[in-house]
Amino acid sequence: MLRAIDIELEKWKNYQTRKPLLLRGARQVGKTYSARNLGKKFKSFVEVNFEKRKDACSIFSRDFDTGRILRELSILTDNRIIPGETLLFFDEIQECPEAVKSLRYFFEDSPALHVISAGSLIEFSIEKIGLPVGRISMLYLYPVSFSEYLASVEGEELIAMMAESCSSFRIGESFHARLMSRLGEYMAIGGMPEVLGKWMETKDFQECVKIQNTLIDTYRQDFERYGRKHQIKYIEMIFNRIPSFAGEKFKFTKISECHRKRELEPALELLEKAGLVHRIRHTHANGLPLGAEADFEKYKVIFLDVGLSNSIMNMSAKGWILNPLEEFVNRGGMAEAFVGQELLAYSDPNVRAQLFYWHREARSSSAEVDYIVAHGNKVVPVEVKSGATGSLKSMVVFLDEHPKSKFGIRFFSGTPTKDKNVFSYPLYAIKRALESL
Repeated sequence: MLRAIDIELEKWKNYQTRKPLLLRGARQVGKTYSARNLGKKFKSFVEVNFEKRKDACSIFSRDFDTGRILRELSILTDNRIIPGETLLFFDEIQECPEAVKSLRYFFEDSPALHVISAGSLIEFSIEKIGLPVGRISMLYLYPVSFSEYLASVEGEELIAMMAESCSSFRIGESFHARLMSRLGEYMAIGGMPEVLGKWMETKDFQECVKIQNTLIDTYRQDFERYGRKHQIKYIEMIFNRIPSFAGEKFKFTKISECHRKRELEPALELLEKAGLVHRIRHTHANGLPLGAEADFEKYKVIFLDVGLSNSIMNMSAKGWILNPLEEFVNRGGMAEAFVGQELLAYSDPNVRAQLFYWHREARSSSAEVDYIVAHGNKVVPVEVKSGATGSLKSMVVFLDEHPKSKFGIRFFSGTPTKDKNVFSYPLYAIKRALESL
């Protein structure tokens, strides 16, 4: 499966001047696979997994002489490490803080060597030891996007047909139904690479559910690695409930009426740092950057992946496959979570992505826009409608109150249309809609 991150890695490989690269993202989103896939394009590939090879960390404990480090790693792995020919991959680098610190010296003393690193819980190590500022590059990974999945199962030609149909705002009903069917598959399976791989290989939904549950168990086992003993129950509580509140303004009383915000909020922050949840923060959206007018006390929360959300909620996902149009109508919150997941996937991988929404609270005229997107110098409101119809009153209010925003986008289950300053695209065409901005 070709992923957008592979293109970014190819660019990094070919830079005349490059820095060691750190891949960041939640566990099991494809960091290791992407690094190994890049390794196929080198004459040699040397992988050091600090979780499996505890002895490897001792090589970094003496000093940061990169020449010595490379010689000893060559002996340890029984592989020659040759600048310009070898890709050196440090996996689970959070297990060896000294290796994280060494990255700056690879940049300064061995600039010709391609060094890439990844870690499932690297964010917590960074908090403790920091990062060598200006000495490394970073790329952020998220679950496989729908467009990546669609290209894998249908091919690039169909992607081009879809893009052309959406650009012309004309699409046949049978073609639309075919694409919605594929989207239904994705909503059931989600974007975790291992789960998608099993689905594409076997089309056995139950086998996919088993893998989803294994991944969820792995995330739960990680709680004790970054949470204090007294926090574990709160982390578990929020982890289990977040998928149920997709599309809703987040309140800790929805998680538990028996616990206070000061007990629960640190647990939410830990899950966010682990990449398992993403906050959608309120912004007044009067200009850029959107974060400058963000209200950090008002936010929604979505889970990492829509497929895993189904399993956490113990909800059968077969409806997504059998009748996706009806399922979207019945589960509107999941449609909103999917759009958020897609917006993250298509964001600039060089920086940590942020999600925003807008609302106006008034007794007689409240309004809410699901997402606010910054694209270039534009502030674009984005509405999500789970069905093929739906009111756009909030969009109209936003555009009236924000004259600098010239148009808005609606994602829904219907076929593409345009009406004055609102462009409507099917939920499967989020990437195409963003490309058209």
